[in-house]
Amino acid sequence: MGEDCRMGNAGDWELSKALAKAILHDRSQRRKWLGRWLLLTVVWMAVGLWVVDGLLSKNALMFLLWWGFCFVLAASLVLFAFYDVLAVMREEREKSEERFTEILAKHKKPGDD
Repeated sequence: MGEDCRMGNAGDWELSKALAKAILHDRSQRRKWLGRWLLLTVVWMAVGLWVVDGLLSKNALMFLLWWGFCFVLAASLVLFAFYDVLAVMREEREKSEERFTEILAKHKKPGDD
């Protein structure tokens, strides 16, 4: 039974890695996850500002934990967006290099090397 648990954990880990890779390498998936992350961050901030503000103002530890987590959400969102920008730049550069190679191949003369 212990070995089955370890195997399940390894399988879960591999599934998680495959899912992360699919999200990070597909532009539309990245954008969907960026939108979800943004929504979560905005909702977290709104709840902190208008729903639990009384509780947070009375308890310094809760205040620090709540807004610390909000900072982590926002900072990771910015990093993920920066990754998206870099990935799009890389994808577009690869596309333009492929187009350039195709154009050169079309216009290459038979004697040129």
